[in-house]
Formats: sequence, structure tokens, C-alpha cells
Amino acid sequence: MVSRVFKLSALFAAMAMMLMAPPSAGWAAERFITVASTTSTENSGLFEYLLPLFEKTSGIKVRVVAVGTGQAIRLARNGDADVLFVHHKPSEDQFVAEGFGLERFDVMYNDFIVVGPKADPAGVAGNKDVVAALTAIAAKAAPFASRGDDSGTHKKERGLWTQTGIDVDTASGGWYRETGSGMGATLNTASAMNAYALTDRATWLNFGNKGDLAVHVEGDARLFNQYGVILVNPLRFKHIKAADGQAFVDWLVSKDGQAAIGAYRLHGEPAFFANARKPGT
Repeated sequence: MVSRVFKLSALFAAMAMMLMAPPSAGWAAERFITVASTTSTENSGLFEYLLPLFEKTSGIKVRVVAVGTGQAIRLARNGDADVLFVHHKPSEDQFVAEGFGLERFDVMYNDFIVVGPKADPAGVAGNKDVVAALTAIAAKAAPFASRGDDSGTHKKERGLWTQTGIDVDTASGGWYRETGSGMGATLNTASAMNAYALTDRATWLNFGNKGDLAVHVEGDARLFNQYGVILVNPLRFKHIKAADGQAFVDWLVSKDGQAAIGAYRLHGEPAFFANARKPGT
């Protein structure tokens, strides 16, 4: 009996020592940062292509939370991300002005487009004036699928509707349908409904369920789509991984990062155009 108790005591002591011992190299905590970003950078396949290049260079893993820009900013405001990488400059500037982030940097751009059924019941195909095209869609009460999720794309779309003078809230649930979801899911809804929708070009190029949808409106300067990156302020949130987060920001705007963004293609077409500027320029 004494021998059994001794053996059990020795076993418990050994287990305690194992638990208190520092982890071996194989058990070491993974080095990573969290990036709050948009569904367009995820749906376009950009991160799948880009992040392994950064990780190979830096040894830093990047965990992406891909949501609408509005939700991504809320995550960063709560300190739930180290870096914010989105596409609604007024909101980004406000984020920095209120002290939640450090300096904002341009990273890349592409454009928004209006897609819709090939039959084009609103007659907007080839129109270079996006406000006129939306006005025609509303006049015909042609189905329109909106993200309705406070994303950068949704903010852009609502801004364009404001320019038409049309209150789409009164049409909600009728010809104007709000999906409350990401870009890919909204395009799936538009495809199923044969509806018009505003989308970023990169997600459209990578979208595999186009069905009867086609690009109808493009080329209006108001459809410009700029992306920016911001390190979340480590003075506001002590747990922010400032050094590794800044390394990611620096790489995105560096010569190598910009070249990688510019090299990304979807079906032979550039998905984004790198346009970072050095601080102070």
C-alpha cells in the first residue's frame, strides 16, 4: 500500500513538473498577427496569394477576419485586431483622427462595377454614368441586390443612391433587396434573382457563379475603389502586436509588397493596382 502511494505521488509530481516546464521548441506559441479586413480581399483570392509571400519573408503568420469594412473597423476599435485593411477612406481617416489607429497608408485600388442580367431590363448596358444607371434601375423597379451590411461596398452604393435622390429604404423588400451578407453571397443572390448589384471588380473576376449576369456599368470616376492599411494604436490597446503589425504594414507598401500586389491576376486581368506612397508624399 505504501509502495502504491509512493508511486502515485511520484507520478503526480512528474506531471506537475511537466506542466510547469517551459514549452519545447515544437510547442512554442505561433507568431501571428490578426488583420481585420474586407470580404473583397478574401473573396478575390488576394490574401490566399499574398500572405504566404509575407509569411515566408517575415516568419509572421497572418490571421484574417474578413467582414464588411464597417464591422472590420468596429473590431479594430475594440482592439480585436492588430491591423486594419479596408476600403472606405472617410471611415479610415476618422478611425485615425479618433486615436484608434496610427498613420493610414494607401495600398492599392481597383474599381466598382454594376452587374446585372444579360437581358438588361433597365437598359443600362454600356452606360458610363453610374448615377443615371441606378436611376434607370429604380424607374423600372428592376431587382437590385444590396449587401446591406455597412461594408465599404455598401457605403459606396448608398452614397451613389443618395446622388440619385431616390430613397431606397422605401423600396426595401420590394425591388431593392438587402442581403446583409458579403460580396460573394450577395452576387449569388443577384445571380439567383437575375438582379443588378454593385460589386468590386476583383470579387467579380473570381466569382464562379455568374449565371446570367454580365457587367453593364463601368468606367465612371465615382466607381474608384481605394484600399488603405492602418496599424491599430498600441498606446490605446496594450496587447496590440505593434512590431509585427507594423512589419506587415511596411511590407504591403514596400517595393516587394507592391510588386506582389501588382502581379496578382484573375483570368489574365489585374485584380488590384498597387499605389502606395511613402510617408510624407
